[in-house]
Amino acid sequence: MPQSISLIALVVAEYDQAIDFYVNKLGFDLIDDTYQPEQDKRWVVVRPKGEGQTSLLLARANDAHQQKYVGNQAGGRVFLFLKTDDFWRDFEDYKSKGIEFVRPPVEAPYGTVAVFEDLYGNQWDLIQYS
Repeated sequence: MPQSISLIALVVAEYDQAIDFYVNKLGFDLIDDTYQPEQDKRWVVVRPKGEGQTSLLLARANDAHQQKYVGNQAGGRVFLFLKTDDFWRDFEDYKSKGIEFVRPPVEAPYGTVAVFEDLYGNQWDLIQYS
């Protein structure tokens, strides 16, 4: 039985702010932004450009308990890994857009990688595999 991960829920503080970051700074595509009146929330899906199918569901925190996890979904560890076909192009582009890299680029046996933070502080690897 073939399976794949289609969506990863990412808890955010505010929809429009998160959309702006992922679409305008990281260059993701906005796949869906639909209001769901029965739950008074939006279904917001973004996805990196390219052939991958895994998307992020930007899920606004609904209460104080969920707010605690905005920016800390992985307990301070790298949470998501953004694979690129040109590390230095994307690294320079992101820096020019104000993306904060918390670990500098490293050439490792498996590829080139640096760690950046999203608008809430979740850590991501930007990685080009060898």
